[in-house]
Amino acid sequence: MKTQKEKGERFRALHERKQAFLIPNPWDVGTAVVLEKLGFEALATTSAGFAFSLGQEDNKVDLRLLMQHVTALAAASDLPVSVDLGNGFGNEPETVEETIRLTAAAGAVGGSVEDYTGEESRPFYGHEQAAERVRAAAEAGRSLPFPFMLTARAENYLYGKPDLSDTIRRLQRYQEAGADVLYAPGITTREQIVEVVRAVDRPVNVLVGLPGLTLNLQELSEIGVRRVSVGSGLCRAAMGAFVQAAREMREKGTFTWTTQAVPSIGGLLK
Repeated sequence: MKTQKEKGERFRALHERKQAFLIPNPWDVGTAVVLEKLGFEALATTSAGFAFSLGQEDNKVDLRLLMQHVTALAAASDLPVSVDLGNGFGNEPETVEETIRLTAAAGAVGGSVEDYTGEESRPFYGHEQAAERVRAAAEAGRSLPFPFMLTARAENYLYGKPDLSDTIRRLQRYQEAGADVLYAPGITTREQIVEVVRAVDRPVNVLVGLPGLTLNLQELSEIGVRRVSVGSGLCRAAMGAFVQAAREMREKGTFTWTTQAVPSIGGLLK
């Protein structure tokens, strides 16, 4: 098993390549092991997928359960693991800093912090507060004895504020605050992605699987994207097949879905 330092160095090196890399999102240990065996180079957790595996809604899982999940994933795979940390489990920079330390202690070598508060009356942190939170997280990451890649997320497009200028200003503030990777989930057009990439000098992550985003991995790489994730996409794809099969059995009493099933679950893990 690779050491955390080896995983951290590998993860940082992936972001330094000119070719974008895929970082798929498993939602449990089994899917993490399968993705490693399929040849992927790094993994990222999915908050929505993990929450669903527990029968909970996204952003409702507590920090203790998430850290147990991260510990299990990191121990099961030689791949670097980055963690979706939502808003860092608190408003204050000190809380976000402690969350980064706990994430590293669980075995991860990366994590993302977003600027969405989860509060209806105030959905986004102000620019200054958001940047201070990123700064605290970055300082925590730099204090570790191994490389830790901090991703700062600008959530405008996911939560009803499709303002590219504000999104770019936020990402620039997060870059200045020490973020290693920048991420604006929800941007989908070539023009939006090009503007973001040109506006910053950190690796940019793009979320695929959203309506309107038709660019493939090579095309994203050619316009300067360095990392591509799928969020809850793989979990939703699996659940789509599950629900379709269940409905066929319940509504038609037929079992044609079995022709698309893998022959052996255990075989995927060998």
